[in-house]
Amino acid sequence: MGAQLRVYRQRISSAKTTKKITRAMELISASRIAKAQQRVAASTPYTKAVTRAVSAVATYSDEDHPLTTQPEQIRKTAVVIFTSDRGLAGAFSTNVLKEAEQLRTLLEQEGKEVEYYLVGRKAVNYFKFRKREFKKEWIGSTDLPEFETAQELASTLTEAFLTDYEEGGVEEIILVGNHFVSMISQDPRTTRLLPLEVVEAEDESEAELYPLYEFEPEVDQVLDALLPVYIENRIFNVMLQSAASEHAARQKAMKSATDNADKLIQDFTRLANQARQAEITQQISEIVGGADALGNTDQDN
Repeated sequence: MGAQLRVYRQRISSAKTTKKITRAMELISASRIAKAQQRVAASTPYTKAVTRAVSAVATYSDEDHPLTTQPEQIRKTAVVIFTSDRGLAGAFSTNVLKEAEQLRTLLEQEGKEVEYYLVGRKAVNYFKFRKREFKKEWIGSTDLPEFETAQELASTLTEAFLTDYEEGGVEEIILVGNHFVSMISQDPRTTRLLPLEVVEAEDESEAELYPLYEFEPEVDQVLDALLPVYIENRIFNVMLQSAASEHAARQKAMKSATDNADKLIQDFTRLANQARQAEITQQISEIVGGADALGNTDQDN
């Protein structure tokens, strides 16, 4: 009984230590999620405005710009996967990787080659473990995205898109990452970045005619100036959405772990109390039995 009681007490101590760690991580994520949401809220209107401007220019001009022109046949697609650098965030990265695998299956069924660009250690480790090739990786700042990373990623993708297919270029760019819906829900989403799709309104109430622009200088120069800004901000917005989703997922996962630790402590405390009561009962029984034996000996004498 004594050995069993020691085991229960060790497990209670271990569960309490785990609870302290998970509770601390929960509080850290809770403190960071507010700033992450503010960054998303600040970035989204500007990204939408830039997208509308580029869409308007592309819609009301006959300019045959390579970034807005749909090729007759898409033979190679670049897929950018946004995951986290760290774990302990539930199914945050797993859901994105599942979405990417489903996208790969769809693209290969359409006869397209797939080239990967990875953001986050989880995606990098996933590909390395399976010995699958990828073009380039970005790690180290998924929970606090930096605009310089978005600029570097945008430059790399644009260069690959503007390179001819025969020389190793791609003809389509797709982003796969988590979209922050609420503290409870983070949805993996697939977004086509290039060629530009003129689809902005999410419902009929938002549908508006694009304003008519007078271009100064020429349309191609306006597009040349707008498109890098559009690409950088779309990528940065996805990175911010992913970071906010990561903090929310980690907070949710750590709260669940803390609740489980509380339940373990309660269960082991009850078992320890039962073992202690059984030990006390056994000791009392032994004392009473010994006393009875001594009493019987005295009567015989």
